[in-house]
Amino acid sequence: MQLQPPLLFHHFLYSSQMAPKIKTAFLVLGLSLLLLLQEAVSVDYGSALTKSLLYFEAQRSGKLPSNQRVSWRGDSALKDGSDVGVDLVGGYYDAGDNVKFGFPQAFTVTMLSWSVIDFGSKLSAKNELDNALAAIKWGTDYFIKAHPQANVLYGQVGDGDADHACWQRPEDMTTPRTS
Repeated sequence: MQLQPPLLFHHFLYSSQMAPKIKTAFLVLGLSLLLLLQEAVSVDYGSALTKSLLYFEAQRSGKLPSNQRVSWRGDSALKDGSDVGVDLVGGYYDAGDNVKFGFPQAFTVTMLSWSVIDFGSKLSAKNELDNALAAIKWGTDYFIKAHPQANVLYGQVGDGDADHACWQRPEDMTTPRTS
């Protein structure tokens, strides 16, 4: 029996061999694709760009600037580096954690920098170039602090194991801030 595409989808969806959750997932995916193809749903890339840069602001560690757009975040980790006598305040928390991991942060700031190099005019057209540059500067200012002398680079602040065992806002964290 040869099935035409709509019938094939119907047969696939209503087959008794398919688990209900998989059926639901395919139904949602299919309807989403149909809406996109019919242009019933539009994609606002400018809004996505703004939200991605707001994510950087939400991940900031340290004394936040007065122009911070994420108003529900406050200053945090203001004593980072005090255990080793170095000012390591600033930088970005990693992926919603309260730890600052140097290598992922460096990769992220590098990719954001290349994005500004390659797409600066498009960022400017969406009024996001200054925000992207501020996000890069926030990260690079921290990297300068993390390299206080030749042959010394602080690659992490915080205890990843302790951090992953608790759920606290950075403003309220009680986990170790070891450097």
